[in-house]
Amino acid sequence: MDNVSVTIIGAGVVGLAIAKELSAKYSDIVVLERHESFGKETSSRNSEVIHSGIYYPEGSLKARLCVEGARQLYELCQANLIPFKKTGKLIVAAEQSEVKGLEGLYEKGRRNSVEGLSLLDSGDVRRLEPDVRAVSALHSPDTGIIDSHSLMKSLYTMAVAKGVMFSFQSEVAALEREKDGFVVRIRQEDYSFGSKIVINSAGLSSDSVAGLAGMDIEARGYKLKYCKGSYFSYAKASPVSMLVYPVPHEELIGLGVHATLDLGGRLRFGPDAEYVDHVDYAVDPGKRDSFYEGAVRIIPGLDREAFIPDMAGIRPKLYGEGDKVRDFVISDEADKGLPGLINLVGIESPGLTASPAIAKMVAGMVQKYL
Repeated sequence: MDNVSVTIIGAGVVGLAIAKELSAKYSDIVVLERHESFGKETSSRNSEVIHSGIYYPEGSLKARLCVEGARQLYELCQANLIPFKKTGKLIVAAEQSEVKGLEGLYEKGRRNSVEGLSLLDSGDVRRLEPDVRAVSALHSPDTGIIDSHSLMKSLYTMAVAKGVMFSFQSEVAALEREKDGFVVRIRQEDYSFGSKIVINSAGLSSDSVAGLAGMDIEARGYKLKYCKGSYFSYAKASPVSMLVYPVPHEELIGLGVHATLDLGGRLRFGPDAEYVDHVDYAVDPGKRDSFYEGAVRIIPGLDREAFIPDMAGIRPKLYGEGDKVRDFVISDEADKGLPGLINLVGIESPGLTASPAIAKMVAGMVQKYL
């Protein structure tokens, strides 16, 4: 039976970042991906925002890895000519009743070591974005946007150049613990091989992969809830030059229907948050009115007819509607009798931003085995 040192399951942006990070030090790395190429799920169906780390609970992995990851991601983009832009972001209080929540976000961001944050009054907002309606706003100058496909292609190319082997259209059917690691069985052609370390970065299927290794995912709290986010694009010229967000829902089910830009200047609104039972990327055209009403609250003067169904993505959440917010799971399962299995479960936003920092954290876990 063939044997490798490390198997990474999942070639989304986090799996690619881990492959690139580990390839600088180790050989015999294999990445398994069930789709025909990298980044076919959550990594390519999102806002492509480089977050600054404002929203997440103090001391959480989401907060720490977002702040570290944003800095590392900008450095990575500059060093490898990956397209990005620091657009800046406004989180706006459209009503006086939202100001207290905005001030709370400001304090949370400061505690999370987010730099450059400032609270603006309505006049400041008008000077920055004349078409935005706000009684107050939180300005995050270091928030930006990135070409996520170019990022993933760059990570993939760097990993391949260091000898990482990618096996696409390879779905894991079984994971069995043995004395020196794991036996990994691939559904296609019923092929098996040995791997000292298995890193589960399977995104929407990460709970199922953990289950294949014999873990009780319900008891461990690893069972994912799929939260669909739809987007509408705006068919006219954008009236704003930076990202514009409302004050988010307290439990962070979503960040509210917000305005984002791509690198070509196209304006898009979303995502909303809708829990679903299965993966479905269709956008309901009937949601146009609710998107318009949410958007026009912060950017008056938008044309309802210019809202066009765009795309949808699925967030792999560890909590349901009304539940307490859960942090990323990044866990070496040695204490569960599975040394060498590293599970990454519930890697939703800010996973794209945090990906370089997540990779470094996982590399630290791998170090004790190799």
